[in-house]
Amino acid sequence: MNIKERIDLLRSELHRHNHNYYVLNAPEITDKEFDDLMRELQELENEHPEYADPNSPTMRVGSDLNKNFTQVAHKYPMLSLGNTYSESEVTDFFERVRKGLNEDFEICCELKYDGTSISLTYEEGKLVRAVTRGDGEKGDDVTDNVKTIRSIPLVLHGDYPPSFEIRGEILMPWESFERLNQEREAREEPLFANPRNAASGTLKSQNSSVVATRKLDAYLYYLLGDYQPSDGHYENLQKAAQWGFKISEHMKKVQTLEEVFAYINYWDKERRNLPVATDGIVLKVNSMRQQKALGYTAKSPRWAIAYKFQAERALTRLNKVTYQVGRTGIITPVANLDAVQLSGTIVKRASLHNADIIEGLDLHIGDMVYVEKGGEIIPKITGVDMDARGMLMGEKVRFITHCPECGSRLIRYEGEAAHYCPNETACPPQIKGKIEHFISRKAMNIDGLGPETVAMFFQQGLIKDTADLYLLKTSDISPLERMGEKSAYNIIKSIDASRSVPFERVLFALGIRFVGETVAKRLAKALGSIDELENASLEKLKNIDEIGEKIAQSLISYFANPANRELIERLKSAGLQFCRKEEEKQDYSDKLAGQQIVISGVFEHHSRDEYKELIEKHGGKNVGSISSKTSFILAGKNMGPAKWEKAMKLGIKIVNEDEFLERIS
Repeated sequence: MNIKERIDLLRSELHRHNHNYYVLNAPEITDKEFDDLMRELQELENEHPEYADPNSPTMRVGSDLNKNFTQVAHKYPMLSLGNTYSESEVTDFFERVRKGLNEDFEICCELKYDGTSISLTYEEGKLVRAVTRGDGEKGDDVTDNVKTIRSIPLVLHGDYPPSFEIRGEILMPWESFERLNQEREAREEPLFANPRNAASGTLKSQNSSVVATRKLDAYLYYLLGDYQPSDGHYENLQKAAQWGFKISEHMKKVQTLEEVFAYINYWDKERRNLPVATDGIVLKVNSMRQQKALGYTAKSPRWAIAYKFQAERALTRLNKVTYQVGRTGIITPVANLDAVQLSGTIVKRASLHNADIIEGLDLHIGDMVYVEKGGEIIPKITGVDMDARGMLMGEKVRFITHCPECGSRLIRYEGEAAHYCPNETACPPQIKGKIEHFISRKAMNIDGLGPETVAMFFQQGLIKDTADLYLLKTSDISPLERMGEKSAYNIIKSIDASRSVPFERVLFALGIRFVGETVAKRLAKALGSIDELENASLEKLKNIDEIGEKIAQSLISYFANPANRELIERLKSAGLQFCRKEEEKQDYSDKLAGQQIVISGVFEHHSRDEYKELIEKHGGKNVGSISSKTSFILAGKNMGPAKWEKAMKLGIKIVNEDEFLERIS
């Protein structure tokens, strides 16, 4: 057997053993035997790069090379499902389907896995692309990360179609989630609120080798393409299982409403024994022909609905209340509890939100409290068992008056529920939070830095504010834990590249209260430089489009603080862009001034985000919904039928890409 034949044999065997272990849960060899085969393949591939294959089993380990995600348009829009929370709404759905079809139909009942949606494209039996849901019309290409998930096949077997798309949910099993949070807690890093957030955050990691260590899983639930094996959705997924996909074994076809409720009631209890998080049931009309006949609304299919389980509730003891400080100085009270199992995880802490919530609950230390967890949020206290309080009532919980981190007296703005620490320039959590905001993608976009790295640099005394980032050297950070020369070089390179980020994003990156992306763009366009903004009066600021009293006052307060002005001077010295360049000014006009524009559909020349930016640059305003005030709709392919119908009804003009670009040229 020659080298190429040995490599092909090893790949084939490893794909088969991987499927047996992670999908069928029926391994044929030991872990050591598997590792030995993998090691042999890696050595042969290293020695013979001419036989490289992007779908080799060795791709499962990931790479430590950073890679930015590119946006990819979905061939078929990824719509969300309508949610329902009561049996009466399920009955209404069933009756709507009955009337809409006027013939017999089957419903496929499935578990609603609580993860992050993914769309996988296969050509000639090989995985070629994995794309997140994104905005439903386009998403991020995360193929390299998805290849590390061992339950997703890289190469198929059997009589698969030449080309198709299959969709599903990427999950972090409870076991992996608990282990990850234990590791983060030991490193004093922020914990993930739930497995869905952990899975989503992991999938967006720039480092696929990190993704490989977190042991994500996946269930596939919808097959699309021109070569469907049969008319039945259930039958198509059973066929997909034969090709190598992990399909839920808990799917069931039913014909009556009674069978639907039996399925719901069974899994409302039994789901607690599953290894992954679920938050409901999905009901789908099984026949593809009937699905097509029922069609879609603007946002969701008429042939499917999601029934969400009620939040789980547990009773446990309140031991104490601690307080966390956020980036903007918001103080969040946290209840520390006796450990209790809820939704498959051990809960020891729960959010109390603000002082009004605490007062409304009339909390005392030692109270037996009801804790709920709704799947997409961290646990919260919803009530107190007054009968369990008895004579020995503990100390009443009163909201703190001073910051737990820096000791500053807290303030509460009129009309707001939250308390704030005003010491924004010297309170450690606020400083770290501001740095994290500063380096984020939509701000300075500094790759290689994240909350963990920022915390480490801060603790080591390397950075005390955002300006310190521009004083860092490779030699400062390469000796640190989990760093090294290459990582350090990439961070310094990315910091250096951020010096060319345009003024409007630098302004957003400063983290001034109430100054988000859109407001920063308005201010940059109206005033042109940080000096003009710093010297602007309250009235001048309020005269700028969409800048009201609250934002104007926040800007005045920010620049009145000498520490903020000093920071800006240091950032200026570092070479950041604090005024609009002449070429940027040339890109702006008033051709769309005063016009409200809705964007709908899929475009060829530019992305939706690019069109939004063009609208703003030419004085227009992006709006999300159609009304009588809408000036026109910028429409691409597959414009939503509901939007088209409403536009016709209101007599609103529909403008295509070419016509729009001609208007602003």
